[in-house]
Amino acid sequence: MNYQWVVILLGAYVLGSIPFGKIIARKVADIDITAHGSGNIGATNVSRQLGVRWGLITLFLDALKGFLPVILAIRCAEQANLLFFWGVAGTGTAALLGHQFSIFQRFRGGKGVATALGIYLALAPLPALLAVLLFVVVVWKWNYVSLGSLVSAFSLPIFIMLFGKPVSLGIGALVMALLISLKHRDNIIRLVRGRESPWRKPA
Repeated sequence: MNYQWVVILLGAYVLGSIPFGKIIARKVADIDITAHGSGNIGATNVSRQLGVRWGLITLFLDALKGFLPVILAIRCAEQANLLFFWGVAGTGTAALLGHQFSIFQRFRGGKGVATALGIYLALAPLPALLAVLLFVVVVWKWNYVSLGSLVSAFSLPIFIMLFGKPVSLGIGALVMALLISLKHRDNIIRLVRGRESPWRKPA
């Protein structure tokens, strides 16, 4: 791998490491978001603690952490060769790992759903939008953000392959889905036991 890709991958990881949810919670409410609610720095916990508006802002910024380095990699790297496709997929994965294992948070972080969304809005917009639509349907039907996130994450590599995108992008999406499921392991246990917190509270 040449030095250009090393710089791009490291830059993607550092950008992905910025904990926007934690920064927003500190600035808006002077709280440590990791000590409230689920303790997660992502949009769902920010929404529950600070309101939906701030949750959406967190979602946008976390998605941007994935979108920007991938767009930069696409524009800076040499096009149409095997190294390019794997390098771009690797850039997205580096951004996701930065979010999930942040250098600014002692290698702790969020679950990565928004960052993965940003990555694949840059790489494969239509499959990514279909995954978002599936997320909305699942959350609306079953009322669990974690379930919607997991279903959406694992649907993405399927949509990518159905639309004939490069195999490297499908493999990258599958790796990201596995990383996201690893971060959701506690949610999975609560879902199985019927103890997961619903998105909409009963009236």
